[in-house]
Amino acid sequence: MGGAAAQAAAQAAAQAAADLPRRAADAIQLVVDTIHDKAVRPAILATRAVVFGLVVAALAVVLVVVGSIALLRLFDVYVFGHRVWLSYIVLGGALTLVGLAAWTRRTARPSPARPG
Repeated sequence: MGGAAAQAAAQAAAQAAADLPRRAADAIQLVVDTIHDKAVRPAILATRAVVFGLVVAALAVVLVVVGSIALLRLFDVYVFGHRVWLSYIVLGGALTLVGLAAWTRRTARPSPARPG
């Protein structure tokens, strides 16, 4: 009886020793997955948001400039009969009104408290 228990204990120890590399690899994989989920993934998402935001902002600037040039040429050639100064006044006035509308919709920032 004692020999069977010792043999069973030896087999259990051998099984545990053989199972140790798999358990270590699983533990390392768990740590790597946790780090990826907690740190790397949010960093990737934030980087993508910044890059796509910059691309959209650059395209918006290009579209506004090209649109303004096209509108100016349209006014100059077809609307005001080659009186470019009138085209400048109309387009400048329209852009000024857009700027004033944006200015009135802004919110005031709270003033920082000054130490007394």
